[in-house]
Amino acid sequence: MTSPRTSVNGADRGAPRLFRRGLWETSSTAIIVIGIVMLVQPFALELYTWSFGVLLLGAAGFLITSHFPE
Repeated sequence: MTSPRTSVNGADRGAPRLFRRGLWETSSTAIIVIGIVMLVQPFALELYTWSFGVLLLGAAGFLITSHFPE
C-alpha cells in the first residue's frame, strides 16, 4: 500500500502546487525565446543590449525549475 504523500507512480505529492515544474518550465522557455528574438532583431539597440541578460535569466530559471517535482 502506498503512503498518502505518494501517488500511484511514486511521485511526491507533498510539494506545494506553486513549485510544480509545468508552468515554471514553460515560462522559462518563453523568456529564453524572448531573449533570442531580442538578440536577432535589427531595430532597437536597447533590446539588443538587454538580450543577453534576458537569455541568462531564462537559462538560470530553466536550470532551477527543471529540478522542481512534476
